[in-house]
Amino acid sequence: MKKIAFILLFALAFIGCSEEKVAAEPQAVVGKSMESLKLKDQFGQAKGIHADTKKVLFAFSKDMGHMSNDFFNTKEPTFLADHKSVFIADVSGAPSLIRSMFIMPGLKDFKHTVLVIDDESIAQQYKNSGKEELIMVLDLDNYIIKNISYISTKEELAKEF
Repeated sequence: MKKIAFILLFALAFIGCSEEKVAAEPQAVVGKSMESLKLKDQFGQAKGIHADTKKVLFAFSKDMGHMSNDFFNTKEPTFLADHKSVFIADVSGAPSLIRSMFIMPGLKDFKHTVLVIDDESIAQQYKNSGKEELIMVLDLDNYIIKNISYISTKEELAKEF
């Protein structure tokens, strides 16, 4: 009986300590500024969005990340910069061991710059529920989001440029 009581108390202690998730304030909203977004690239270098950036593309799923990277890998290393664009891959959903052993080393093989979201709380600020399996494209003017669209194919991605 003492063992059962101990197990129940132990379980209740963990249930009481569970974190309550607070909804993140959406950042991917027409009219919002992207000026404060700072992320690291695949080499760990801190980067931000520049005032002359015209497009920011987000891949929240593995499939869209692979498709985007495959597309950009067929272009010149300066393709994104030449088109005043930034590509952001969300890897926050992957376990940290998988990120450090497989995902990040794999991203280092690409010649184009990939900004990386590795924090779920940051990812939640930009994700649009129900559209995580699409590439989100933000059109910017001097940091300000002017339009948000979603694409899902290499052909649609090519049309963005």
